[in-house]
Amino acid sequence: MVSRDQQKRLADALERARHEEVTYEEVGQTRSDGLPAGYHHDHLAVSVGHGAADWGRAQEAIRQWRAHYGAGLPVTPEAAAIEEGGTVVVSRNFGPVLLVAPCRIVYTTATATRFGFAYGTLPGHPEQGEEAFHVSFEDGRVVVEIVAFSRPADLLTRLAGPLARQVQKATTKRYIDGIRSYVQGK
Repeated sequence: MVSRDQQKRLADALERARHEEVTYEEVGQTRSDGLPAGYHHDHLAVSVGHGAADWGRAQEAIRQWRAHYGAGLPVTPEAAAIEEGGTVVVSRNFGPVLLVAPCRIVYTTATATRFGFAYGTLPGHPEQGEEAFHVSFEDGRVVVEIVAFSRPADLLTRLAGPLARQVQKATTKRYIDGIRSYVQGK
């Protein structure tokens, strides 16, 4: 649960982030065949359903940030629109410490068989890079795909080293679980 003080901190972080530029040069690279060198790469694709109803729910899950909420990562503003140029702050409590991760939506995808977006890191995010969240509908299968490239942006994240990577990989799996749960009505 986010306290009143934390809500103010998140609102302040969001306001500052709206005026910032992304912290990396390779904007949009998560939609290409090759991810940039010098970063850790993550790519996970998992089938989460079948048929048109599941496809509709999967798109809804993306629009409602269910990957993030399913991973225990609230998004500010809570009902942020999925639109290019939009700014959000993803957060997580670690006991009394509130981790704040400002991001900018750098592109969106909306075709008959693929839907989603990617966001890039802004100043104040513990990582530097981009992460894409997509669902696709092919041959009746609904697939969630998360693609990311990142590297530590601050000393604490660099010092965390392998532990930070383990947290990142576990979070990616929780993103998938959040969408799967929503698609399956759990």
